Amino acid sequence: MIRKSLAALSFAAVAPMAAAQSVTMCVFDVIGANGDMYNMVKDYALEMKAHGVDFELRPYTDEGVAVGDFNSGQCDAVAATDLRTRPFNRFTGSISAVGAIPTYDDLKTTLATLAQAKAAPLMKQGDYEVLGIVPAGAGYLFVNDRSIDTAGELAGKRMATLDYQKDAIHMVNHVKATVVPSDITNFAGKFNNGSVDTAYAPAFAYEALELYKGIGEDGGIVDYPLAQLTIQIIARDNVFDDTTAQKSRDVAWGMYGQAMDLIQRQESAIPEEKWIRIPEADIEGYQEMFRENRLQLRDGTDGAKKVYHPKMMSLLSKIRCSSNPGASECTASDRE
Repeated sequence: MIRKSLAALSFAAVAPMAAAQSVTMCVFDVIGANGDMYNMVKDYALEMKAHGVDFELRPYTDEGVAVGDFNSGQCDAVAATDLRTRPFNRFTGSISAVGAIPTYDDLKTTLATLAQAKAAPLMKQGDYEVLGIVPAGAGYLFVNDRSIDTAGELAGKRMATLDYQKDAIHMVNHVKATVVPSDITNFAGKFNNGSVDTAYAPAFAYEALELYKGIGEDGGIVDYPLAQLTIQIIARDNVFDDTTAQKSRDVAWGMYGQAMDLIQRQESAIPEEKWIRIPEADIEGYQEMFRENRLQLRDGTDGAKKVYHPKMMSLLSKIRCSSNPGASECTASDRE
């Protein structure tokens, strides 16, 4: 009897450890295992241990390879930018729609809404599920000439454009600039060596990818968020049960403040003279241009592919009009 009791106690002591679920995750960070994105995912993985999940993280500096390895089954999950994860979930992949989230306050409202349990059905598409979304920072236009500060002046300019980002290609064509097909591993080099006139990236790229070299003495960063980039954690739908998947989204949402502190430090570290401030009078015109492009990319009109999810476009429109009810789009007959 004593032996049986001891055996039962021993089993109880080890049972929680034995029940931990082991999950491999391919993690993209342009810097690798020392990068901020990778460290953010490490913090997420540490939090998830409390929910019975033991992540094995595998760092990648090439986002395409990370997603490719996930597709081939070498990882159970992948952490990458929404520009790459959009095929797995068109709804959450539309967060980075051009001009759709003009402020970080609107971004916070968006991510808080998506983290709620009632949004869980929208986190699934086909065989995949979104396990978390964390901000990566607004995407800005880096230019090698400060005179490139209006859409009209982009005509004829060479723009490094990710060859898998259909919405960016449509937008570049819209402003009559020249698409220079690029990917995450070479766009910075093209900008820095003068092969292109402009590049699009979050503030972290100023130092991390040395985009200050491409800016030089004559260029700058246009201070208008073209889009809000996010890191999204995607897994196959059968990796987690519904309860654990929701816990994962809760953990990721809980990291919002940490992510934004990092983003704001990166933006503040850029010298003031490098920013190109856009006159307030011009902003409404840009917002309407972006809105027209979003409608085209939602509906597949004017030569655009159907890229953006209608439900996300409607949600983001409501959020923008809640924070800025006087905007012309809020009374437009073709409001998103």
